[in-house]
Amino acid sequence: MAERGDSGASSNGPAEAVGSEGQCPRASHMLEKLLNKSMRVRMTDGRILVGLFLCTDRDCNVILGSAQEYLKPTDCVVEGEPRVLGLAMIPGHHVVSIEVESDSTSGLPYP
Repeated sequence: MAERGDSGASSNGPAEAVGSEGQCPRASHMLEKLLNKSMRVRMTDGRILVGLFLCTDRDCNVILGSAQEYLKPTDCVVEGEPRVLGLAMIPGHHVVSIEVESDSTSGLPYP
């Protein structure tokens, strides 16, 4: 019984370390490259938020800075001026898709 507890603890420790060392740095590096890029977040209710990507968390919540909200065009409402939100938090369960705006990557002084 002591062996089972020891082997369980030792197998979980290195397995978690290998997983976190093998995948998390790559994902973290990819997210770091997206910081301060202009992103378009499409939400479940049809709204689109455009702003600078500031951070995310394990629940896929997204924080956008200088965000603007574009409403889904309907029969009675014509798509018009965006509504300025400023700092916005989008709950992960409302995110349908996220796109990096092409303008935010083309003007970089380095690759």
